[in-house]
Amino acid sequence: MVKYMNNNSGFQQWNAAKDAAQKKSPWMGFLWWVILFVAAWWLMTWWMGPKPTQTDAENAVAVEAVDLSAVPVTEISSDNLTADVQGLRISNVELLKYASNASEDNSAPVTLLGTEGAFAEIGLLSTGTTAPTATTVWKNSDGVSTWRNSDGVSFSRTITINDYVISVTDTVKNASKKEISVAPYARIVRVNDMKSSAGVYTGSVAFVNSDLEHEDWPRIAKKSFAYSTTNGFIGFVDQYWETVLSINSPDQTMRVKALGDMYQADAAANVVVVAPGAEQTITTNLYVGPRDRNTLMNADSFISGIDQTVDYGWFWFFVRPILWLLNVLNSFVMNYGVAIIIMTLLLRLAMWPLTRKSYVSMMAMQKMQPEMARIQKLYANDKARMQMEMMRLYQTHKTSPMSGCLPMLIQIPIFFALYKALLISVQMRSAHFLWISDLAAMDPYFILPVLMGLTMWFQQKLQTASNGAQTNDAIAQTQKMMKWMPLLFTVMFAWMPAGLVLYWTVSNIFGIGQMYYIKRLGK
Repeated sequence: MVKYMNNNSGFQQWNAAKDAAQKKSPWMGFLWWVILFVAAWWLMTWWMGPKPTQTDAENAVAVEAVDLSAVPVTEISSDNLTADVQGLRISNVELLKYASNASEDNSAPVTLLGTEGAFAEIGLLSTGTTAPTATTVWKNSDGVSTWRNSDGVSFSRTITINDYVISVTDTVKNASKKEISVAPYARIVRVNDMKSSAGVYTGSVAFVNSDLEHEDWPRIAKKSFAYSTTNGFIGFVDQYWETVLSINSPDQTMRVKALGDMYQADAAANVVVVAPGAEQTITTNLYVGPRDRNTLMNADSFISGIDQTVDYGWFWFFVRPILWLLNVLNSFVMNYGVAIIIMTLLLRLAMWPLTRKSYVSMMAMQKMQPEMARIQKLYANDKARMQMEMMRLYQTHKTSPMSGCLPMLIQIPIFFALYKALLISVQMRSAHFLWISDLAAMDPYFILPVLMGLTMWFQQKLQTASNGAQTNDAIAQTQKMMKWMPLLFTVMFAWMPAGLVLYWTVSNIFGIGQMYYIKRLGK
């Protein structure tokens, strides 16, 4: 990126002329750019951030200390997960295909709802009879749990697993002589995960009347939120995982709130009337798994809209193709590091026409420097005339002060898209490459950031080598300032995902090769 900002670019020459006319230090212009960038970032964050309705409504199901020592624990399992079932509660969900330590494939599986006090609870509230509670001891036979109350009303529960969706089916059979009613509810109670919130949205998520509603952890800590919907889901999302529940019943009220150190997301559906001698069946689906689009698309048949919960960010239209391309390349080379290298080369080749035009423009600017310096000196006290003469010079040489910036402008959304892709892709989380055990984490030895800084410095040196002595103090001062950019970028990238630094390093190396090729052709 820095190669388009040095003293050889038309954009830099135009700024230098402006600074010379106004007799200002280039540091002041640089400071203004920093201020404008920070202000624009803050405004976009504020504008794009979710603004849901707040409420003080009480939760339908309160969290309280419950003695479950008498309730036996059984295990449910599939090829993808195992979980503990204790009465109405499901906890300690292990994702068998994902290691808790991304750098060690043999580490224990990722566990969701595994901290003390965390659980998902699915139950029924009743009127006119007694329904099972968290302390109820069920009878288990052939995968079916049953319980019968003193009124002759029986409850049976079947739990099945489809991929990462745990489906709980409750059947209520009314053998009494009076009408009863039950209201299904479900809730998730867990701690927050603030540590993984940088760069990726984490907190609660609700699907309300076909629209997504988000709350981050600090907002939930300050205020509770409630939603009314004909259908939907509610739960929590982390950087790579999510726990979401949905009751297959119309007209729901969904809430999220903080409960001390814990956070609760719950849903309550409309009352279901069960006539004497009749029975009713209610199904609740619980997704406990990765935030992977393909996996979520499979879960969408059970929880409609869940595939929309992946946070692709502002550049979603770039993130999706990049993730698709990386996955396709990885299917051939079987290594995401190599896939990133190939993708980088393909992107640089696709941008070759613009890159070539940019380099040719820079070479033209170098030839124009003596004439530009003469114009700056001649019309130093006449800003309007100086800019008019500069524009005439650009037209004569058929170049533009912004032509050198086109490749940089294209790479900015690609850069942010790849950054987001690395942060949200579960596959990248444990991707190995040479000495790097996790491409989504920083390089533990800082080798890649140093290589990136060196290639950036060398690229900058190649572009300034043919320039010779500077004829303008503002340009010379700006060039000295820009020499520090490789060091600044090295420090900035040192803590960024290694996959992102790999992309930038390979892009720099390929850019150096392109520059040698164009100079060799004399164009």
